[in-house]
Amino acid sequence: MKYFGIFVLFFPLFLACNQRQESVVLPWQSEADTTSVFDLHQIEQSGEMIALTLSGPDTYYDYQGCHLGVQFLLCQQFASHLGVRLRMEVCRDTTELQKRLAAGDADLGLLAEWPDSLVPGWLIGQGKTALQQELMAWYEPQMLDQARQTERQMLTRPRVVRRVHAPMLRRGVISLYDDLFKRYSRGIGWDWRLLAAQCYQESTFDPEATSWAGAKGLMQIMPKTADHLNLPRDLITDPEQNIAAATRYLHELEREFNYIHDRTERQNMVLAAYNGGIFHVQDAMRLTERDHRNAQRWEDVRTYVLRLKDPQYYQDSLVLYGYMRGNETADYVDRIRNRYQQYIRQVPQ
Repeated sequence: MKYFGIFVLFFPLFLACNQRQESVVLPWQSEADTTSVFDLHQIEQSGEMIALTLSGPDTYYDYQGCHLGVQFLLCQQFASHLGVRLRMEVCRDTTELQKRLAAGDADLGLLAEWPDSLVPGWLIGQGKTALQQELMAWYEPQMLDQARQTERQMLTRPRVVRRVHAPMLRRGVISLYDDLFKRYSRGIGWDWRLLAAQCYQESTFDPEATSWAGAKGLMQIMPKTADHLNLPRDLITDPEQNIAAATRYLHELEREFNYIHDRTERQNMVLAAYNGGIFHVQDAMRLTERDHRNAQRWEDVRTYVLRLKDPQYYQDSLVLYGYMRGNETADYVDRIRNRYQQYIRQVPQ
C-alpha cells in the first residue's frame, strides 16, 4: 500500500470536519454542529478550501509581498487541482491548529512535520472521506521535492529583472530622474539623494524593471500596493507616477513610526518596512524592547530582524507575523545608507 503521509485524526481531540456527524459530539460542540459533513462536494460548491498552518520556512511565510513555504506551495497546487481558491490562516501553535481543525474552522491542517510522518504532514479530520480520497489519489511523493525545488528557484534567481544602469551618470548627476526625486521628496521632507539611493537599490534606475513577485517600475511597486495608492496598474512603470506613488507610500509608513523622534532612525525603519513589511519590523521592535534594548534605534532592531528566521524568535508570543527572511531586509537598509553617503559626498543637495 502506497504511504502518503496523510493523517486521519482518530482521537476525540482531532475528530474534525466543518460540520459534525450526528454520531459524534465533542465536549466543545453543540448538537447543531453535528448534522452534516462539510466534505469535498461542499468545498467545491463554496469555491474555497481553508487550510490552517503555522508560520515557518517550511510551512508559510510572507516574502517580498508574496507567500512562500513548501507546504503552502503544495497545498496551492492541490487547491488548483480541485479548482478552488486557497485561504491560509496562521495559528499560534499546534494546539490552536488542532482545536480549530476539530471545531470545523478549516478543511486541512498543514505542518512541516508530524510525529512518525515523513510527508506531507497534513491533517484531515474524520468525516472528510471524499477530500481524503481525492488528496490520496492526487498526491505523489515527488511532489514535495518538486515544491522545494520551485521555492529554491524563486529564492535564488535574481529578485528583479532589470537593465543595469551606472550608479551615477556623471559627477553631480545621479540619474535621469533626479528632477522627479527632488520634486516628490520635498512633499515628504526627505533628502532627494536618499530617495535616489533607494531607487537604485530597487531597480538600478530601470523603469521597466520587474521582480519575480510582480513588483514593477523604478521603485518596485506591487500591483496590490498600486491599487492601495490609487496608482492605475497600466501606469505602474511610468517614472513620474511610480515615484509619486512610492513617496506617498513612504509618507504613509513614516506616519506609522512618528513616535521615533530621530529622523534618521525613523527613515531606517521606513526603509526596512518598505522592503520587509511593516508588521515584521514591528515584531522585531517588540522583541528589541522586551530584551531592554532600544526599539527606536535601527542597529538594535536590525539584530531582531535577523533573528526572526530562528524558531525561538518567530514563535515567540510577542511575534504576531511569524517567520521572516530578515537578512535581505537588513542588507537592503545597509546598502541604501551606504549609497546615500556616497551621494552626499558627490552630489550637492
